[in-house]
Amino acid sequence: MTDVTILTDRRYYLPKKITPYIRNILDESNLLKDALEQCGLTVERTYWDNPDYNWSQTRAVVFRTVWDYFERIDEFREWLVKVNSKTKLINSLNLVEWNIDKHYLRDLKGNGIDIVPTVFVDSGSYRSLVNVCAETGWKHIVIKPAVSGAAFHTYKITKEEIPTRETLFKKLVSERDMLVQPFISTIPDRGEASLMVFNGEYTHAILKKAKPGDFRVQDDFGGTVHPYTPTKSEIEFANSVFAACDELPAYGRADIVWDEAGNHLLSELEIIEPELWIRNHPPAAVPFAEGIKRRLES
Repeated sequence: MTDVTILTDRRYYLPKKITPYIRNILDESNLLKDALEQCGLTVERTYWDNPDYNWSQTRAVVFRTVWDYFERIDEFREWLVKVNSKTKLINSLNLVEWNIDKHYLRDLKGNGIDIVPTVFVDSGSYRSLVNVCAETGWKHIVIKPAVSGAAFHTYKITKEEIPTRETLFKKLVSERDMLVQPFISTIPDRGEASLMVFNGEYTHAILKKAKPGDFRVQDDFGGTVHPYTPTKSEIEFANSVFAACDELPAYGRADIVWDEAGNHLLSELEIIEPELWIRNHPPAAVPFAEGIKRRLES
């Protein structure tokens, strides 16, 4: 029996062409694999929807680059329940199901975490953007789906554009739950920091910056990654985000942005398949692997 199976998606399993993007994915996987093996564990790697993989022959699966899940969400949710009956999920089924939907931000706010202000407009309960902005006083906004990744269906809308974007928003809400948030004006210049946390303890961080003229920091849209040394307060904040979850995640990432007064806010908590930039800080593979081993033994 295999101890740990690292999960990817089909595109990155045995790629025929190794682009720099895919090389990063493979390097991250290899760093974790090596650290797990140094802990005395046997390791395999496969894609999450592999129909020929025997999930009963692995003690645990660890979610890594399953980056197509949100485009196949119903299939993914069914798969989660099925595989959870055959092996251990790390992070757990409860955490993954909770983190899939950005309504988790509301839960974290209720647990005392400062989040980016958010209005939830759920499918079947449409509210116009004009109404939301009149109620909140927001001038420029960002809309995004409650279930998404890599800035999927994420749009910045200026005050002047709001009336003309109602048709787009209404269509999106008819298909999925949506979030409306104020546009954080510091993002184009200051960026967004990602703080990695393993077993409740911060390990390292990076800073993501959007390309000139954009607000999306993801590399899919030309964003770049830079070294970042967080403040003590930011580290404590990231650790507190993980502590505010119903159960402590084995691994994950807290993304933070800053308001105009310099206060840090949680943008997103990523504990399903987060990019963790271990390649930027290889020692972090050790606490990552040790935490997985502890979950196996618990």
